[in-house]
Amino acid sequence: QVQVVESGGGLVQAGGSLRLSCAASGTIFNIHTMGWYRQAPGKQRELVATITSDGITNYADSVQGRFTISRDNAKNTVSLQMDNLEPEDTAVYSCNAKVQRRSYGRFFDSWGQGPQVTVSS
Repeated sequence: QVQVVESGGGLVQAGGSLRLSCAASGTIFNIHTMGWYRQAPGKQRELVATITSDGITNYADSVQGRFTISRDNAKNTVSLQMDNLEPEDTAVYSCNAKVQRRSYGRFFDSWGQGPQVTVSS
């Protein structure tokens, strides 16, 4: 099985910073992409940022320039540094890993439980 363990989140004022971390473990041959998604009350889950094993990043337009995603392939960890937070960033954030469990196997999504990020004005 694959486990995804997250840390971080909390309550901060607008303009503040938070750092989210995520670690995947278990039966893992390869992880192609890791990233973070978020879901605000009454809204659908949306992509925040992703990073491939080669270091290619993808950010939502709303967080571009404020959030930075990084990854340690050897440790199967990914972090999201969130700076200059805005009230609109308030959401439950979920870590995602696209995991390949064996050579030539398919990739599947593994999700963390999701920490809450709340930004006050």
